[in-house]
Amino acid sequence: MARNREHLGPFLPWAWQASPEAQGAFIERSLEQFARGDGFQAGIWYCGELVGGVGLLYLHHVNARTEIGYWLAAEFEGRGIMTRTVAGLCRYLFEVEGMNRIEIRSHPSNARSRAIPERLGFTQEGILRQHVREQNGWSDHVVYALLKDEWRHRQEAA
Repeated sequence: MARNREHLGPFLPWAWQASPEAQGAFIERSLEQFARGDGFQAGIWYCGELVGGVGLLYLHHVNARTEIGYWLAAEFEGRGIMTRTVAGLCRYLFEVEGMNRIEIRSHPSNARSRAIPERLGFTQEGILRQHVREQNGWSDHVVYALLKDEWRHRQEAA
């Protein structure tokens, strides 16, 4: 993580606070989240190396919706790792968890992050203005969503 702070920091403010104590607290919160059945956080491994992370920020079962968050180390970008990871997670969420809506939010200037939902057929629904507090002020987020029917049609067409 430390070697990717400069890479991740502009888009993920938590990267700047990735001390051993902060990482321990994150693991504890993640275990509690998983125990509640309210999402999860997982590592992405490639050739035996931890190269990123993916998670569900929440699982709203009543409204059958969730939000995916992810990050990838700079040296592993451009290999399709995150696209395959998010595609597999979408399949799981629609087929196993019974979700109807999956959201992904991204910083407007993070072209690589935005390419994932665009490549997978998500619809850009709008921009949440001043949605996240960052080190240098407020930041907008672009909201993408994929509905189960849209995903199913893409699967049938493939």
